[in-house]
Amino acid sequence: MNRREQTPRSWFWRWFLNSKVVTGLLVLLLILCNTFVFTKVAYLLTPFLEFLAIVGLPIIMSGILYYLMNPVVDFLEKKGVKRVYSILGLFVFVIGLIVWGVVVIIPKIEEQTISFMDNFPSYVKVVETSVDDFLSSPIFSQVQDQLEASWDKVLSSATNVIQTISKSTFQNLGSFFGALASVFVAIITMPFILFYLLRDGKQLAPYSVRVLPTKWRQPTLRVLNDMNQQVSSYIRGQLTVAFLVGVMFTIGFSIIGLDYAVTLGIVAGFLNLIPYLGSFLAMIPVVFLGIVGGPALLVKIGIVFIIEQTLEGRFISPLILGSQLSIHPITILFVLLTSGKLFGLPGVILGIPFYAAAKVLIEAIFDWYTDISDLYETPIEAEPLALAEPEEEI
Repeated sequence: MNRREQTPRSWFWRWFLNSKVVTGLLVLLLILCNTFVFTKVAYLLTPFLEFLAIVGLPIIMSGILYYLMNPVVDFLEKKGVKRVYSILGLFVFVIGLIVWGVVVIIPKIEEQTISFMDNFPSYVKVVETSVDDFLSSPIFSQVQDQLEASWDKVLSSATNVIQTISKSTFQNLGSFFGALASVFVAIITMPFILFYLLRDGKQLAPYSVRVLPTKWRQPTLRVLNDMNQQVSSYIRGQLTVAFLVGVMFTIGFSIIGLDYAVTLGIVAGFLNLIPYLGSFLAMIPVVFLGIVGGPALLVKIGIVFIIEQTLEGRFISPLILGSQLSIHPITILFVLLTSGKLFGLPGVILGIPFYAAAKVLIEAIFDWYTDISDLYETPIEAEPLALAEPEEEI
């Protein structure tokens, strides 16, 4: 029997340290105390936050493009092409795509957007007439007044929102141009950051862990690799799915003869970056135009939406995304709501990959805590005592 088994446990160990609830509350208290202290010295972090605000956007843009382009560069390198030449060739290809988009796609989007804005007042009148005719049917005769009042409130609220947005837009022109300047600087600096990420990205994690103690390097490197795998799988998969969704909607809307098919398809592809909610948000202007076009067009739009959802849910998403993140849909919705409330649209788009990375880190910390503590060990069940056999009489 070792010394640890011979030493009796103190009451402090039995009542506090050996209690999972008390230990969890102590850890939570420590986290809250540290958070409180950091809030009191937050001004010390102001220069760092300002620096992060400047370099954050180009780094995020470079990281997203890195996860998209790195597999292609690795593939070309395996085929014998030098990595630098692969990167430069891929840059030329991407620049060609951008030039093609500026020459072909952007003028088409601009034309359709201007046409939609010019025809928007007439569209609203058509929708109001359709809604009034629908409410005048015998089915809604009893609640017609209430529904008309609700519709008037919706229209007045929408008008107020538009007016508020217009006023705030003119009032915040300075901040708008400041944000535009930040985006312009990010676009200029992003290719340089992306080039060095593609060239030296594999050495970044091993170089970073050199500052850690020797016994921490391999576990930390393993956690960083897991986080990188989670984030890269999500970003590549989500962008690929969004692109295919945009293509499907554009083709479907063009087949049924819907106006502004290209613009609406591209908008649907971008909104699909928001999990579970993007496709439904993209259908709001489409349904609006369907009401304007009549019941037949509305039915065709419903058929296109059902086909797209079936192809995306049954084939595209399972094939591309799979189940790499292993995050429950309810958790994803909570993350979207929280990140959207805190950080707006960037939080909605980037909340899931950040949550996936944080999940890997927290699980690694919890596994480490489990290993160094005896609080989560499965107790060994005592073997049942065997009855002693009676001694034989001599």
